[in-house]
Amino acid sequence: MSPSSATRLSRPTRNALTTLSRPTSRSPFSPSLHHHRPISSFGYTQSRALIFPDYGDPASILSLHTHSLPPTHGDHLTLRFLASPINPADINQLQGVYPSKPTFTPDLGTPHPVAVGGNEGVAEVLAVGSGVKDLAKGDWVIMRSPGFGTWRTHAQTTAAGLLRLGEATREGITPAQAGTVSVNPCTAYRMLKDFVELKEGDWWIQNGANSGVGRAAVQLGREWGYRSINVVRGRETEAETEALKAELRELGADVVVTDKEAMERGFGDRVKEWTDGGRGKVRLGLNCVGGKLVTSMAKVLAPDSRVVTYGAMAKQPVAPPAGLQIFRNIGFDGFWVSRWSDKNPVDKEKTVKHVLDLTRQGKFKDSPMEEIRWDWDTKQDTLVRAVAGTLEGYRQGKGIFVFGDT
Repeated sequence: MSPSSATRLSRPTRNALTTLSRPTSRSPFSPSLHHHRPISSFGYTQSRALIFPDYGDPASILSLHTHSLPPTHGDHLTLRFLASPINPADINQLQGVYPSKPTFTPDLGTPHPVAVGGNEGVAEVLAVGSGVKDLAKGDWVIMRSPGFGTWRTHAQTTAAGLLRLGEATREGITPAQAGTVSVNPCTAYRMLKDFVELKEGDWWIQNGANSGVGRAAVQLGREWGYRSINVVRGRETEAETEALKAELRELGADVVVTDKEAMERGFGDRVKEWTDGGRGKVRLGLNCVGGKLVTSMAKVLAPDSRVVTYGAMAKQPVAPPAGLQIFRNIGFDGFWVSRWSDKNPVDKEKTVKHVLDLTRQGKFKDSPMEEIRWDWDTKQDTLVRAVAGTLEGYRQGKGIFVFGDT
């Protein structure tokens, strides 16, 4: 499914839009706000979405827009979103600096093309057309690839870009858990499995260990018997830093150090002590920070190991030392879960279901989340503030829209 199909199929007739749709406040396309969801008529469903007409600062470009979806027919289906997270990559996409670009379309009833924010989420199937064979009303679905636009109450699309979560798969799973499974946990899972053949007792090292991917990697590595060295940014006080270290150890981290400690002289000797005098080889490094910290991590890796980069939080380049590459055959790779998902749809489904199964068994714990309830009458400012604050300082948890009365 192309990213535009979710919007292209939702364009109502002018009369239906005029009669059924009531616009929200402060939208450049919608000057007024109502507080009760209008009743759909003639089979039309109303949707509210966080849209943007161009790239820029989230606080200045996002607006809440109301539009109508036509009756479900043919190979189309209508979705109601249950939960949609706010990931750093979503912010980068709004800023225009993310490789995956949204589709700008006039098909939401706006005079100028707009895109819908958000790339990850879970939705419930409300209705299916006569040509839909593999999905039914009541099923949960997640997006196979980015670009759909998940910050909305409802959408209409085809089944091609959706992954079904049947009753058995979602049993005991909350919408928030299902809505956040396809990016961070899948990224951690594939990096631990696809670059180095780690065996039980092998060691690996990562920075950004308290991120969503980092926390997922700690837990998955523990489940598979791998041992980990985890690097985090030091907090403002020693007590806060120690509390963070304790939190990660509780998840299954073997060793937790600050980035300052990881770059100190003698870090390699400390690694040897932790890994049984160096007999336990560190085989894999995961990087989402960049800069000189990566070099420090790479120096403690065993020959024929790999460093896998999946982010660049410090906005500093990775500069692989020639000596590590030539004499120790340390490889430097990159991983982008969106590209992997497009090329490996079957493995993506297996990975998602395995993570949800581990969650159901209590072997995989959610990253901390800060829920933002989205009802039909939730105001634009509340939603935009939640998005704009995502990259500001230390947060109590990942922001996630949880849809209520919509």
